[in-house]
Amino acid sequence: MHRMLVLYNEPKDPAHFKKYYVETHVPLANKIPGIKNARYSFDVKPLGPGKAPYFCVFEADFESEAALMSGLGSKEGQAVAGDVPNYASGGVTMAHFPLK
Repeated sequence: MHRMLVLYNEPKDPAHFKKYYVETHVPLANKIPGIKNARYSFDVKPLGPGKAPYFCVFEADFESEAALMSGLGSKEGQAVAGDVPNYASGGVTMAHFPLK
């Protein structure tokens, strides 16, 4: 299995982010070919003191790195990537890695 991790910084308009993300972006993301399962959370908390470094986290699992790259390169994957500026005004970090 291979996982994509998306870490969202605090947006300028948290209410807009949440509404748009749940109603528009997540349904788009769930259409990416090859996605096995996906989940997200707005309840990000630090293990130590202080504020959490991220507003939202998203994880999606694929059968392999090749399946992830194929999904992201598809028309659905490109639509998801093109949609990010519509809500993620605080910036985003994306990473991927194999699961052991």
